[in-house]
Amino acid sequence: MNENLISVAKILNFHGIKGEIKAGFSKGREKQIEALKKVFIKKNNEFFEMNVTSVRFHKHFAIIKLKEMNTVNDVEEYKGCDIYIPRDEVENALDVNEYLISDLIGMEVFDEDGGNIGVVCAVGENLAGDLLEIKDGNGKTHLVPFVKELVPVVDMENKKIVVNNIEGLIN
Repeated sequence: MNENLISVAKILNFHGIKGEIKAGFSKGREKQIEALKKVFIKKNNEFFEMNVTSVRFHKHFAIIKLKEMNTVNDVEEYKGCDIYIPRDEVENALDVNEYLISDLIGMEVFDEDGGNIGVVCAVGENLAGDLLEIKDGNGKTHLVPFVKELVPVVDMENKKIVVNNIEGLIN
């Protein structure tokens, strides 16, 4: 994948007959999706630059109109493809204490006393929020809610996360 691009949505289907895209995206990203002007769609390991003419929301999906797509067939050709934007646009839109999942994967995790717990192998989502999936040295995975009370330190510079290992969290 191109290091300077990051996925923000996925083309699920067409919407209507005028070439609008029905796209899925992570909750909480509405402002970012709404601000899209130019996107890159990855198909067969190739990126195609396209221009956004409008964005609206319907139920839990984004309805995106691209200048280059005007029919159902145009959208069908890209069904299932991811929509990317430049990484710096995503990073500039992040709030304090917001991180890109791709940046968290592979970070080492320590307890508050400096003991190594493991490495972040995935970030999941449930109704309550995000979960860090941490794989320890024995190959066992632990799920830790990604909240400030349990994860007080995310040191991006040193690729290190500190978890407040309360009783029963990681055993």
